[in-house]
Amino acid sequence: MENMTPDTAELRLEDRKILIVDDDREVQESIDQALQAEGALTQICGDGNSAVRICETDPPELVVLDMMLPKRSGFLVVEKIKQIENPPRIIMVTANEGKRHQQYAIGLGVDGYLLKPVRLERLITLAQELLAKDDPAE
Repeated sequence: MENMTPDTAELRLEDRKILIVDDDREVQESIDQALQAEGALTQICGDGNSAVRICETDPPELVVLDMMLPKRSGFLVVEKIKQIENPPRIIMVTANEGKRHQQYAIGLGVDGYLLKPVRLERLITLAQELLAKDDPAE
């Protein structure tokens, strides 16, 4: 049995392309650091229009998407990127606790819905679970 040192431990999101969409710099940075620590290849943008453009030109496997964004709301981003062939998985994060918003987001096709402040461990676990669904080996 091999010794599992931290640098040989399995990275849960190794080489997974994840787009982080949030207009709050601190939120971007904390999510980015947490995902990169698990081996994810991250990209960041701060508004809905940029998110759609990235998803159309260089699609990630997963989008961590804020609901309230400048230029285009998270809901409108979901509507647009779910029309892409083989759309990425989407985890919506929001400070809005309204059940109506959650039901609407799920109706649009988000794969996960987390309230801010997001527990990073929960986000990583959910990302891992959603991406595993797309793995042919799983």
